[in-house]
Amino acid sequence: MGFDVVAHHLILLPIIGLLVATLGTLVGLGGGFILVPILLIMFPEASASTISSISLTVIFLNAVSATVGNYRAGRIDFRTASLLSIGAIPAAAVGALAANNVDRSTFDFFMGLMLLLGSLYVLWRSYKAQAMQWWNFQVPNREITERTFNGRSFRIRFYVNTLMASAISPISGFISSFFGIGGGVVNVPAMTFLLRMPPRVVAPTAMLLLVLTSSSSLITRILTDQYEEGWIRAMLLGIGALLGAQIGIYLSSRVNQKFILILLSISMSLVGIRQIFVGI
Repeated sequence: MGFDVVAHHLILLPIIGLLVATLGTLVGLGGGFILVPILLIMFPEASASTISSISLTVIFLNAVSATVGNYRAGRIDFRTASLLSIGAIPAAAVGALAANNVDRSTFDFFMGLMLLLGSLYVLWRSYKAQAMQWWNFQVPNREITERTFNGRSFRIRFYVNTLMASAISPISGFISSFFGIGGGVVNVPAMTFLLRMPPRVVAPTAMLLLVLTSSSSLITRILTDQYEEGWIRAMLLGIGALLGAQIGIYLSSRVNQKFILILLSISMSLVGIRQIFVGI
């Protein structure tokens, strides 16, 4: 790698990490589904395992940074995150092992399909999700106290179906680890529409779960020598992600998320179509 290329990456990768983390945190879906397509285009010579390892490192740093901010605000449902992690953590390890046995063209094809499905969900969410009612008639078994920026606090009480949460977690853990996209595209809709958790609690809880599952996947990749390449790129992206997560939290209540979700859906679908053709 020449000096000009190295210098280019030193400047460009932290900026990409910042933008990806800001947008991913802003819409509450993590940034992996944005970052992986970018990495596939930037580094066509890299293996599927390297791409997903880089992305998971950035996701981990992004999720840690976002979780710190969400913890201070009191928005995390620790009980549900712990429940989901029971199945998601071992499934993430299995996903990491599976990624090491998939060639790049196959990964490109299935990543394209994943992006197309994700784009449809993001577009649907931009129109429908805000109108969904999250409450149900079961006796609440969760209660958290959210702290606002002006020092006030208020309680949020809701019900979570334990059996359904246990069934969801292995699926999200495997997908997030295998593709390196994080579990936001799976966990957020599952928490919103299946577990019917309050929207203000969903994204922060999903971010904490990302910390746990990405840790499991990264440890597995390190132990199986999948992480020999790409760690410098991951660190450069991660520098920007640490700051971007905090910016995303700050902007989350100050921007028009519907407009952002529509643009994001269009971009995901276009990149998804490209990856399918590349993988064929």
